[in-house]
Order: sequence, then structure tokens, then C-alpha cells
Amino acid sequence: MREPVTVLPAEIDQVPDRPAVFLLWAAEGAPYLARTALLKRRLKRLISDRDRLSRVLNLRGVAERIEYWPTGSQLESSLVHLELAQQYFPEDWPRLTRLRPPAFVRLTLDNPFPRTMITTRLGRGLFYGPFASRAAADRFNEALLDLFQIRRCEENLAPAPNHPGCIYGEMNRCLRPCQQAVSVEEYRGEVSRVEEFLQSKGASLRLTADAARDRASTALQFEEAERLHQRVTRISEVQALSGELAGSLDRLAGAAVVPSADPDAVDLWFLLRGRWQPPRRVYLSETSGAGQSLDHRVRELLASVTPTGEPNLEHLSILLRWQGSRWRDGEWIGFESLEKIPYRRLVNAIGRVASTSRVAQP
Repeated sequence: MREPVTVLPAEIDQVPDRPAVFLLWAAEGAPYLARTALLKRRLKRLISDRDRLSRVLNLRGVAERIEYWPTGSQLESSLVHLELAQQYFPEDWPRLTRLRPPAFVRLTLDNPFPRTMITTRLGRGLFYGPFASRAAADRFNEALLDLFQIRRCEENLAPAPNHPGCIYGEMNRCLRPCQQAVSVEEYRGEVSRVEEFLQSKGASLRLTADAARDRASTALQFEEAERLHQRVTRISEVQALSGELAGSLDRLAGAAVVPSADPDAVDLWFLLRGRWQPPRRVYLSETSGAGQSLDHRVRELLASVTPTGEPNLEHLSILLRWQGSRWRDGEWIGFESLEKIPYRRLVNAIGRVASTSRVAQP
């Protein structure tokens, strides 16, 4: 995190009236942490004289210094606020940030007979998400299981021919590993198909079904073609239930294009492997370009971007909150990997965000 700007309470008039995250420090005890869209106005309400009694918090005579971090976007404010809350309030930061952990569909690959489950904790296995709620993850999971024949039961299986089984086995919607109807290798083969589906966001199954439908249609097998067309439709519906953000956590990647604290720039925040990386600032003035195209400058700037750190649930919560909000002040560009960044879409997004932020400036 960059260094803050430090001022005294008597110097409030020198503080810009702009978005920021700030700390008010007293002589003793923990600081007061907050974020605001109008810094000067907020500080005056907190530490200025008042003509009458009010229930609004007043820290006049208590605050000794003010530290603030100017921010250019709601996304940056959320990330700075989170970092400061975790640093100065290690026991109370969840209440201050009000971040709910996102939900994931977990494929328990470490189990001899893998299954899917809904979780808000990270661990072993394949994690698909994030989802804004457990209900959304559960809807996706139920639709996913209708496409495959892996088990839905939660018990630790002890396969035996006399196992009672379940209704899904009777309906031919499970391979019945509990009753040893298939070998471990055969069941693992079906699990591999589920894994490929999640890794490819459904493309692996969709391409196979599309090709089979086209072959049936070419062979004039119209009933089979219609059945396969219905399967393609179901696959598309499952893909839609995952939403714009969900994907295999180890491949989750994208960039948030947002206004910068510098009025002549746009910030690029990259989310790689479930964690926000330090922002890259793209300056838009003609002098900073030195005659180079914006596309060329962006490619040079991003050449050094590499994933760092482990997946962070709070970072993913901030992504979900920002992406799904009505106050989102930028654009999200998702991509498969750093080698497949859609530079044209990225450059176009930079232009749109720059135009919008100029209009919004007073």
C-alpha cells in the first residue's frame, strides 16, 4: 500500500473534497477508520465545532492527526479499507468491512469417490465460483449434476453389492458406485468429465454435444438430433447459471478497468488466481505516450504482470460486491489467462472509463 497523506486537524481546509479512505488518530487507543466520497466534508462533520447537541459522532479535541489515502474508484476504496481494517483491527475487521464469504461448488477430488458440495471455505479439490450466495451455488450444482452421473450422497462410501442405494441410482442418474455397479476407474472417468466441464466453463461438453447433434442431423436421424439439441440447450442453461464471474478458481482471471486517483489516468486492477494484484496505471496524456499507441503501451505495461499470493476470499467478496452493484464505476474484462488477454476489449474499456470519469469530474 502506498504511503498516506498526513495532516493536522487545523489543516482541514487544505484537504481535497474527493473520495478517500482515512484514519483519525487520537493520543491513545485505536484509530477511527472510514471511507468517504467527500473527504473534506466528512472530516469537518467529525471534528468541527457544533452550535447544538447532535447524536452524530464528534471527535473534536480528540483527533491529533489525520491520515488519508485518495482513491479513484469504489473498488480501490474497498481494497484499501479492507487492508487497513485487517491491519489495525485484527479482531474486528469482519464487522467493519461487512464482507460475506462467497460460495463455491467444490469437487472433492481427494475422496475415493468424488462428489460435489457447496462451501464457503477453501481447501483441497477443485473449486468453482465465486457465487454471490449459497442458493445461487446450489442452483448451479443441481443443474450440473443433472448432466452427469456422479453421486449426490454425502456419506463416506463403503461399496458393497447389498448397499441399499438411493433413488438417483434407480432413475439411472447415478453410476451407483455404492453398489459396485461400476469400478472405481469407471466412476473416476465420469468425475474427469465433470472436472473438464468445470475447467472449461462447460465448453468441453458443449462442443461434444454440438458435434453429435450435427452428425445426427447430417445422417437424417432427426429424432436423435432433436434429443441432442435439447441436451445442448440444457448445457447452455447450466453455463448461464454460473454467471459472468464463476470459473475454476485456479484459472479465475480478469481485469477491472476503473477511474484512477490521478485524473489523467485509468487504473487496471488484475484479479489472478482469486487475488487482486497491485494496480497498473495507464496514463492518457499525449506526452506520456511518446508517440506510441495506447494498445502498445498497455501491452508493455502488462508484460510484467505475474500472479502473486494465494486465493483470498475477501478479495473475491469485493469482486462480487463491486461487479454486481448499481454503483460500479468501471468495467470488468474476464479472460482465460495472461497469455490470452483481450487487448482490444481492454483498450476500448480504458477509453470508455476515461470518458466517463472526465464527465464526472467537477
